[in-house]
Amino acid sequence: MVSRVDNKIRKKRKKWPFIVGGIILFFVLVIGGGAFFVWSQVGKVVESMHNPLERDSDPGRTDEINRLYKDSDAVNILLLGVDERDGDAGRSDTMILLSLNPKTDSMVMLSIPRDTYVNIPDRGMDKINHAYAFGGTQLSVETVEQTFDLPVHSYIRVNMEGFEQGIDALGGVTVQNSTAFSQDGHNFNEGNVNLNGEEALSYIRMRKQDSRGDMGRNERQRDVIVAAMDEAASFSSITKASNILDILGNNVQTDLDMKRLQTLFKDYSGTRKNVETMEISGDGQTINGVWYYIVPDEEINRINSTITEHMEQRKLS
Repeated sequence: MVSRVDNKIRKKRKKWPFIVGGIILFFVLVIGGGAFFVWSQVGKVVESMHNPLERDSDPGRTDEINRLYKDSDAVNILLLGVDERDGDAGRSDTMILLSLNPKTDSMVMLSIPRDTYVNIPDRGMDKINHAYAFGGTQLSVETVEQTFDLPVHSYIRVNMEGFEQGIDALGGVTVQNSTAFSQDGHNFNEGNVNLNGEEALSYIRMRKQDSRGDMGRNERQRDVIVAAMDEAASFSSITKASNILDILGNNVQTDLDMKRLQTLFKDYSGTRKNVETMEISGDGQTINGVWYYIVPDEEINRINSTITEHMEQRKLS
């Protein structure tokens, strides 16, 4: 297997937190659950979000995916945060692979840095976020599957600037902060911090004051996602739900149809109770003047083994 790379992102990217916000909003709808979940409101939104890939036309694959959801087996979902602008094919600035196992009510959340050096099918070695520019969502999915030798059963793609509105619509979130810092005029103390939309945006943007750089920022990103899912679990405002659904319909695409979303809501919402986060370890390296983060084969194998084991686990009787 070819060595992989994961770049510690050097440039300030102002748009990625908004993308994370879209991911949060989607899981407010699906995994978070709560009394506000009204299917009559969701139907039109799901229809506007539904965008199957070419491979979804394969009857054999469709039957297999349907079987997984029907039997409540583990599924892997790739979250893509895409920054697309006029005249630009876009890049997948945020990539998170979620493995949901309802048999054990557990979730594994793997952050994939955008500059990970991988073999993109039919394109050769390049940054993993370039897969989207070369071939859109489908090539991004194929690249992740090939890199980690893991199946991706569904995807969610977000291109939005609705982060602040989404967090505010939930009434804010609470996270456990391990390092005191200031960002954009906001002060974040150690311990539990309550964040509104603007504060949450600043909280997940900070990188320079963190000794772990982008790895630390990725951790805060995951913490906010989990906090939003927890907040959604007790969410009950139909009025606010309508606002969230409007934001989702305008900014999210997925191959999940209404039936699979209903199954996720019914059988997979418990996976948020036990979330294991994973990062990719490696070393930065410059190749032909471009900065990458080299990930050895044994690290790729570790990720494969961990997620495969998670997918195969069953509750102890």
